[in-house]
Amino acid sequence: CMPVAALVDEKVFCMHGGLSPDLHSMEQIRQILRPTDVPDSGLICDLLWSDPEEGLQGWGENERGVSFTFGTDVVDKFLRVHDLDLICRAHQVVEEGYQFFAKRQLVTVFSAPNYCGEFDNSASMMSIDENLMCSFQIIKPMTSRTKSKYDSPR
Repeated sequence: CMPVAALVDEKVFCMHGGLSPDLHSMEQIRQILRPTDVPDSGLICDLLWSDPEEGLQGWGENERGVSFTFGTDVVDKFLRVHDLDLICRAHQVVEEGYQFFAKRQLVTVFSAPNYCGEFDNSASMMSIDENLMCSFQIIKPMTSRTKSKYDSPR
């Protein structure tokens, strides 16, 4: 089973989606019985599908039709309450492969360049060293010239 979330050195909280209004303790995540189906709402759903939203305060409706969006204030409070330094997530195409939110307290790391063949986005991988310093390796998108070289003949 893939983990629902991870905690790096008790300071960096990682998940696919984002935060949940139902998450009050890390123990809730530890108690999730695995394997499990992903429900349409609730903690597991939010950890997989919620998104940060610029300009939002609190929680909002997600235009994807599932889970929530959350603002910088939610990130601030979550980090403070849980004594964390950073939230690391994926789940959204970002142009440069990674993108910070909430004064660099949350980072979206997207690992698929040229997502679905419809975007010219870069991808990235984030490394965290023993001092919890983060660095990013960028994977540039394929150019149209490179794409045509590797595309199968039609």
